[in-house]
Amino acid sequence: MSSVVRLASVKRSAPRLALLGTGVVGSAFVARYQRLQESESPLPDFAWLANSRAVHACSPPQGTSLDEALASAIAAPQRTDSLPPWAETEALRNGDIVIDATASDAVADWHAEWLGRGVHVVTANKLGIGGGLGRAHAIQRARDEASTRYGDSATVGAGLPLLSSLRALVAGGDRIHRVEGVLSGSLAWLFHHYDGTRPFSGFVRQAQQAGYTEPDPRIDLSGEDVRRKLLILARAAGLPLQSEEVRVESLVPTALAALPLAALDDALELLDAPLEQRFQEATRDGAKLRFLGRFDERGASVGLQALPTDHPLCGGGGTDNRVAIFSDRYSDQPLVIQGPGAGAEVTAAALLDDVLGIVRN
Repeated sequence: MSSVVRLASVKRSAPRLALLGTGVVGSAFVARYQRLQESESPLPDFAWLANSRAVHACSPPQGTSLDEALASAIAAPQRTDSLPPWAETEALRNGDIVIDATASDAVADWHAEWLGRGVHVVTANKLGIGGGLGRAHAIQRARDEASTRYGDSATVGAGLPLLSSLRALVAGGDRIHRVEGVLSGSLAWLFHHYDGTRPFSGFVRQAQQAGYTEPDPRIDLSGEDVRRKLLILARAAGLPLQSEEVRVESLVPTALAALPLAALDDALELLDAPLEQRFQEATRDGAKLRFLGRFDERGASVGLQALPTDHPLCGGGGTDNRVAIFSDRYSDQPLVIQGPGAGAEVTAAALLDDVLGIVRN
């Protein structure tokens, strides 16, 4: 790991923000930050923002305005070298806050490094604590040893009180028996809308255009996004679950999975026949299709299930996540948490809430 990012001093000074990722979530974060700034709320200044192509200082008079920096980063040409631009930028200071609005494994690999150097991390990137268990443990150790904060509420449920509720239950001595739910806003939207009368692929394109899916929707359809979220929830509940221990049923046919991203849209119709068959089978049984993640002490699974129409996880609408927590306290009737689980605006709001929580403390 590079050592270009260094603490300027062990003495804490006024925190600054550094945003990584200028896509739909990063741009929504900037817009939300500016709206709150107009209300004269006390907010840290932006030091710089970056994407995979460029880095821009945005603290006048040294740098350009925030809007100019964002526009320049978005318009920057593709780089030809492998060194990420955010690794070249000015030193991060003790107490600064990095906002990771990417889906980058390379960026997630820096989370523990930053935390250990006294830099707080706020993230929507699930690959930090939702990837390898070793990385998740390293993040935990670095945070504890340096007394830094790791804001991860945007990683699951786009800011719904899922992680905070699980952690509060565990901290209060409750024992978690089982957690199950609709954890993907994009798949929730797809199976709330898919009615068998139109091709499933058309709904996938709609979800892409609305910004509900990952840039590559196969990440959602494969169950990989749900696997990462399930790992994050399980680890918050005290279960040291490994990625390979989660049984995953992918909705992506083998032929579709093998295609490069540029060829994906033209081949989305490969989804239609298998999903139509699953829909017809569920309809004959008076059931509804829902894509669920589930874990307990015996194991974990991700996949499409046909549920009775009165099942508690059949409720909600739109991109709603709906999660049931069974524990000693909630044994007969689970604690059910529901709300929008996808979209740039709610994710950006969760990121900014975590930033404000750090600043206030």
